Amino acid sequence: MTAPTVRSANRADVGPLSATLARAFDDDPVMRWFFPADSARRRRLPRFMAALTRVSAMPHEQVYTTDGWQGGALWSPPGTWHTTLAGQLRLAPAMVGHLRARLPRAVKAFSLIEKHHPSAPHWYLLMLGTEPRLQGRGIGSALMAPVLERCDRDGVPAYLESSKESNIPFYKRHGFEVTGQVDLPGGPSMWPMWREPA
Repeated sequence: MTAPTVRSANRADVGPLSATLARAFDDDPVMRWFFPADSARRRRLPRFMAALTRVSAMPHEQVYTTDGWQGGALWSPPGTWHTTLAGQLRLAPAMVGHLRARLPRAVKAFSLIEKHHPSAPHWYLLMLGTEPRLQGRGIGSALMAPVLERCDRDGVPAYLESSKESNIPFYKRHGFEVTGQVDLPGGPSMWPMWREPA
């Protein structure tokens, strides 16, 4: 299969890209913990993804997709992974509106994840998702490539949290190594992963 053409996403891509990410994360343990009811998750997750993309990733201009929005990668450059107070305020309405009764557990989860976030400079892969029917065709690898190549060129590490244990071998193939395990309170586990530049 021909490798997909990866391009930088712009604000016009947010809607369709967020829909793809929502489908990609529909079976994700953390998203199912946040949105346990199937109907509510499928209704709210695209808007939640759109808010996250617009507020946390798009300002850094490091959002990647393909023609046809086959998948997406949301990155934060070194020193920018922590959401600013202004960003938190912009994200708050979406968090309250979409998570509703699950907001307290989400806040605890985000706080715990943030506590384990490394302080050394790094590129942070906030989210990577591929249209479910297209998974296994190299799209995720292609979406990560622009930033991982930059990491290797500039000698900068990369970091992510895998919310699916089954995805760990995929990330290992790209040089990431598990550095621990974060057990969300009353919820699933996540696996922090660190990649030294090649």
